[in-house]
Amino acid sequence: MNPKIYSEGEHGISLEDIDPDALFVMERLRSKGFTAYLVGGSVRDLLLKERPKDFDISTSALPEEIRQVFRNSILIGRRFRLAHIRFGKKVIEVATFRSGATESDALILRDNEWGTPEQDVLRRDFTINGLFFDPAEKTVIDYVGGYPDIQKKVLRTIGQAYLRFKQDPVRMIRLIKFQARFGLNVDPEASLALVDCRSEIIKSSQARILEELLRMLESRAAEPFFRLMTKQGVLQLLLPGLGAFLETDEGEDVYSFLREIDTTFHAPEVAPLDRSILLSCLLFPLFETHLKVHFLDRDKKPHLGEIFHEARASVDELFRPFFLLPRRLKVSLVSILTTQFRLTPLEKKKQIRLRAPSDPDFPFALKFLEVRACLEPGLQQTVEAWKEIKLPPPESRPPRRRRRRR
Repeated sequence: MNPKIYSEGEHGISLEDIDPDALFVMERLRSKGFTAYLVGGSVRDLLLKERPKDFDISTSALPEEIRQVFRNSILIGRRFRLAHIRFGKKVIEVATFRSGATESDALILRDNEWGTPEQDVLRRDFTINGLFFDPAEKTVIDYVGGYPDIQKKVLRTIGQAYLRFKQDPVRMIRLIKFQARFGLNVDPEASLALVDCRSEIIKSSQARILEELLRMLESRAAEPFFRLMTKQGVLQLLLPGLGAFLETDEGEDVYSFLREIDTTFHAPEVAPLDRSILLSCLLFPLFETHLKVHFLDRDKKPHLGEIFHEARASVDELFRPFFLLPRRLKVSLVSILTTQFRLTPLEKKKQIRLRAPSDPDFPFALKFLEVRACLEPGLQQTVEAWKEIKLPPPESRPPRRRRRRR
């Protein structure tokens, strides 16, 4: 298959918009006799006039050869072997051109068959992600019609959508992700395949799906993403409790939180929110409703100990049986949800002196209260009052007690 080649005058990508370390990696590989291109999301984002988050590279060099060229690299992955080249805290990801069965609906368990640039593209998910950029020639290389699809803002699978979703069900979440982020029109075949194949999503790695969800909470497109996930019936398969809640009128409160973090808290000048805070935006309205219903018949409001146990049980119930949250993330999430009812008690008390707790997650809880105050301006005074409390420095806070294994 002969690719369509687009010149610099046609595509408009400037080398100044590409990470200089990525350019260095590609030049170094070429100097050793290997082919090396910028690939995937970075090329797509540059064509869409978006700022790429990562600059991934595909090359003819095998993983072990990449390791020999770059001493500052490590090889990772079993299912998908690749190299991470480190430049301080930054990582440039370099993968070898791959081949693989594209006409089978068997679930992909390993993906380490080496191939040509053309074979590598044909096993990718969507045409908009199937473009190479050659910095030496300053050209975009298109084997699959991705360039015109970007111009027309069409989201289309490479190959038969039904087979591609069966091979890797996470591609369905990625379809919804790109639709939410870029406002693309989904190809009719892909739309029908999503309906037919959505039940396959539970065959995927829970860690991969959790990472996709967390990244979308960080993406500035969380609200449209979770609306589409719910509309397509995918979220109900992964998080049934949250999916059902989002279909109710009360679910709009969750979307209000997501809209706020998309706009106010993901501006370039604002420090990124911790993932535990972002998950709290998803869970807090649901948890608040749960508490009101659970303790409806009680004359006395629940104390913090009871709220803590309810928060932990609610988080477990919401994420099980499919997801297994990392322990640290779960601990922070439960703490944030519980602490909201210390900062804004269910039962109003007389004015008392505020004291910052020793909980190391308290700053996260206070930050989440700031998010709440954007939606409920009446909470702003409470935020300011707690901000005046001097928090103990992190190193002076007591460490968490570790449970003994039995």
